[in-house]
Amino acid sequence: MRYFISIIGLSVGIVLVWKTFAIAQLFGSIDWAEEHLGSGGSYLLYKVIGIIFVILSALYIFGILDILLLPFRNLFGGFRRR
Repeated sequence: MRYFISIIGLSVGIVLVWKTFAIAQLFGSIDWAEEHLGSGGSYLLYKVIGIIFVILSALYIFGILDILLLPFRNLFGGFRRR
């Protein structure tokens, strides 16, 4: 299941970076990004989100994401014994 989720995440991230213009035309501009990131901020935000998808998916497929999130397991409930 890990590989399937990672491949989907990688695919979404690559498409977000590769087809930014088409996605921006489909979903429109993001007012917050245009205001805070300057002209073309929506395109930049779509690309950054795509890169984050790619990085997180790569970390997940190799199991590194689990290691990085291990210190936070108690914050989100952790492993509860019944």
